[in-house]
Amino acid sequence: MIDNRGIRVAVVDDHPVFRLGMTALLGTLDGIEVVCQASSAREALEVVTADVDVVLMDIELGDGSGIDATRTIVRQSPGTRILMVTMHEDEDILVASIRAGASGYLVKGADPSGVERAIRAVADGEMIVGAAVAAKALAAVAASRNTSAAFPDLTDREREILDLVARGLDNSAISRRLVLSQKTVRNYVSNILGKIGASDRATAIVRARDAGLGID
Repeated sequence: MIDNRGIRVAVVDDHPVFRLGMTALLGTLDGIEVVCQASSAREALEVVTADVDVVLMDIELGDGSGIDATRTIVRQSPGTRILMVTMHEDEDILVASIRAGASGYLVKGADPSGVERAIRAVADGEMIVGAAVAAKALAAVAASRNTSAAFPDLTDREREILDLVARGLDNSAISRRLVLSQKTVRNYVSNILGKIGASDRATAIVRARDAGLGID
């Protein structure tokens, strides 16, 4: 719950027109104050502190992924709520965002009343997701729990990437899906192969599928 000081908001987006426009809109709403802005993942990690209540986080930033920035912010400031901002309701990316700790998503182009409702809802502890995304998120979380025993050394991110590998996605497709660079994905895959004792990608796929990954 937010106290009488109102809802303190950070706006993170690498497109200045959207960022400044959103900031101007929020400035007209009672009880909502924009306390900081950032145009990159690096800046977001610098300016978003524990006294920020809600972050509007662009999924794809110029210097990195808003999903990774979300994971770091939530770990450092558990009380801060994150609303992912997206042009498209891509279920896989939104599920990855929720697994990273986001409280839901806001579609760019939402009307002012929708923006206000979303911010107030997540500030009050609610989740803002569509029914299809919610169902997929629950399935993904369940799959993660079921496979954690099989691959105890993997981080949540590594398990997420292994699941996509098991589904037959190549590094290029995974990088687009998770908004990561191909180099970052290659490094993740290399680490995963070492951790699960797989000599190559094909072996990793077999072991992942045996453990229930990559299967809907």
